[in-house]
Amino acid sequence: MPDEVWEEFLRTSADGAGDAPKEPSARARETAARLRSEPAEPVPWRAPTSAPVRPRSRPRKGWYVAGFAAALALLFVAVDPGGLVGWSGEGDRAGAPLAQETERPTEAPPAEADGRATLADPFRGSPAARWASGTAGITVPAARATGWMTEPEVARALTRTRDFLAASHLDPAVLRGARPEKAIALINPHQKDVRTFVATALSRPGEEHDPLLLFSRFDPAQARLVGDEVRTRGRLSYREGRDGALEVTADVTYVYPAAPAGGGDEVVRVIARRETVVSWDDPSKVTTEKGTFTLLSYKLDMTNGGCDESTGYFRPQFGGGAADTDPNGVRADPYDRTAPLGAGGNGVREGCGTATRS
Repeated sequence: MPDEVWEEFLRTSADGAGDAPKEPSARARETAARLRSEPAEPVPWRAPTSAPVRPRSRPRKGWYVAGFAAALALLFVAVDPGGLVGWSGEGDRAGAPLAQETERPTEAPPAEADGRATLADPFRGSPAARWASGTAGITVPAARATGWMTEPEVARALTRTRDFLAASHLDPAVLRGARPEKAIALINPHQKDVRTFVATALSRPGEEHDPLLLFSRFDPAQARLVGDEVRTRGRLSYREGRDGALEVTADVTYVYPAAPAGGGDEVVRVIARRETVVSWDDPSKVTTEKGTFTLLSYKLDMTNGGCDESTGYFRPQFGGGAADTDPNGVRADPYDRTAPLGAGGNGVREGCGTATRS
């Protein structure tokens, strides 16, 4: 509306307030007639930047936000009725990977949905379905100067300790029975008792010299590994040891899917939890070689790896037999990492027990 028309309207309205309506002026009648005869121009849309906001309108904005959030929540619940996707530290039921283990867990992994392992999905129905593969599942802590070592030296020692685990329990050739040369090269050559044990165990395995205590191996004539993944979960920790040495402890669970060597689609899992303690010694106090450690202790707890005789290999049981079952033995969950791996010295679990799951 033109300004002169608006001014005329205000003036005539003020003059006639409280009185009976007056006859429009000649100018007003002329303007009104002109407006009726001209087509209306389109008005461009824009946000009401100058419109006042009344206090009661503000809660409406909040209601829209809450309503939008509620709609999203309903959508997520519809997609994942077991829990909001990705909103928990343990991941979701759809199989989101778990965060790395940084300390001893307080409870065992929950039961997984029923599912039979297959050649295409060998970790189906197992907590390991959400674990990382290889060294990615082994947490290496931040380095700090400890004992005789500087921070960079500690970092290097931790990396080499993990390299030993990879060379002992993840190397494809070693898993198929090859000699673990890379792992042996990291052990202090002056530690004669360990060197003798390793040499005897690899050449003449037996109950007193079982290479499985240090190395993961399968007999290619009995079993073949399925796929190219070994799922892992565990961590390294360290402290100052004897004579200022850096003492590193590795507590890791390894899950190996296997099938019969002769063919077939049956898949079982061998589960091995290992605790290995090594000492990176000060060469001014202990006879050692650069880049090698002293092996202090090693422990193994295994499921479905064979427990009736020491052959030097994991020997998974096929044909539907129960894994490491003994009605008089203990019942154990091989995925439960809440407790330390048994007290005592080096060695493996005595006798056979019953694994509650595999």
